[in-house]
Amino acid sequence: LPEPQRYWSLRTVLTEGRAQPFEGTPQEAVDALHDVLLRAVRQQMLADVPLGAFLSGGIDSSTIVALMQAQSDHPVPTFTIGFDEPGYNEAEYAKAVAAHLGTDHTEMYVSGREALDVIPRLPVLYDEPFADSSQIPTYFLACLARKRVSVALSGTGSEELFGGYAHFLRSVRRWRVLSLIPLPLRRLAASTIETICSLGLDRLSAPGWLPMKTKVRKLGRLMDCRTWEQSYAFQRSHWPISPPVVRRDSEPTDVVSEPASWPVAIEPMSQLLAIDTLNYLPNGVLVKEDRAAMGVGLETRTPFLDHRVVEFAWRLPLSVKLRHNRQKWIVRQVLSKYVPKPIFERPKTAFCPPLTSWLRGPLRDWAEALLDEQRLQVEGFFDPQLIRQEWKGLLETRGPYNSRIWTVLMFQAWLDHSRQVGWTAHARGIISDGRD
Repeated sequence: LPEPQRYWSLRTVLTEGRAQPFEGTPQEAVDALHDVLLRAVRQQMLADVPLGAFLSGGIDSSTIVALMQAQSDHPVPTFTIGFDEPGYNEAEYAKAVAAHLGTDHTEMYVSGREALDVIPRLPVLYDEPFADSSQIPTYFLACLARKRVSVALSGTGSEELFGGYAHFLRSVRRWRVLSLIPLPLRRLAASTIETICSLGLDRLSAPGWLPMKTKVRKLGRLMDCRTWEQSYAFQRSHWPISPPVVRRDSEPTDVVSEPASWPVAIEPMSQLLAIDTLNYLPNGVLVKEDRAAMGVGLETRTPFLDHRVVEFAWRLPLSVKLRHNRQKWIVRQVLSKYVPKPIFERPKTAFCPPLTSWLRGPLRDWAEALLDEQRLQVEGFFDPQLIRQEWKGLLETRGPYNSRIWTVLMFQAWLDHSRQVGWTAHARGIISDGRD
């Protein structure tokens, strides 16, 4: 039999895009993106079953819905998940976009108690210790949409193609500043910070000091990085390398941890876009959305990932993706053709549940059982002391502990499930948070 031949490669697209860059004006780039997106949406709206769209009220989903409604002779069914806790609720923004576009809009608010009912199903749904906390609202969103439609379009892919993640800018800016300091001085500062933390801050048990210790230590370890690649890999890790929270001889590798495999790019920002497109998008974002949807029999489609859109995106200069200090500038301009900017121009809200308050409230007993110190000691996967310290920090402070703890909780929940179905032998060596 002949060897399989790859018919499309993102790495080839990256190379060809740099070799044949788009040379028009920024406005011509906006018009060209509008046209290619319009065609992609039109093609993906073809279906012989009921079709709708996810709508968070953000730039990406609003753009897809706007292009759908512009090409539909009836109100497009749109669906949104909301939370009652301030700072986590995008439902009101989605409602405003839906009202302006005239869609047939449905929304649902999710509580911590409802989340507790769903969480035991997550190991079965994802079939691995997948730990992106937005998997919870994504599952509820898929359930909501499936009540009325069989196919849903989403705005997935725009962040990676057009520079939507804030960590891109933060990573580049931090390294630009740190790289101005000679490495010996940085390493001396890192050593000093670690010594102070070990001798001083670690003795402070007041809850308010825990977040400070985390930030100070992270700064010190970032200063110890020798290269730009090391600094980015460190910033994309949930847990610090030292002391290791995972008891194992070696960690699995991926694109982020293997700089030699990074696509060659002119500037670091384009490199980051390429890395996340190759790694985080297929292994995290698409896994989260696809398994949540297919778990309830819903098909999802992603117009931003139409091969023509991807190819065009990688021909664009970085200056039209990040322009006037605005992320995804070119996508915002496309959306502004349909929706007034005051409706969608606002600080970005992550599609995440109020996990910290849930873990302190309705999910606390569930989490406490999974993080029992004796259990962690017997199982031998994690350092019990570090896990319990992190759990204590989440319960007692407002620090950024939920992402770390959620990773461990999802592994523990999956481990319980694997024991029930006889897969315990596969548990060792498998830890995934859907990102690194």
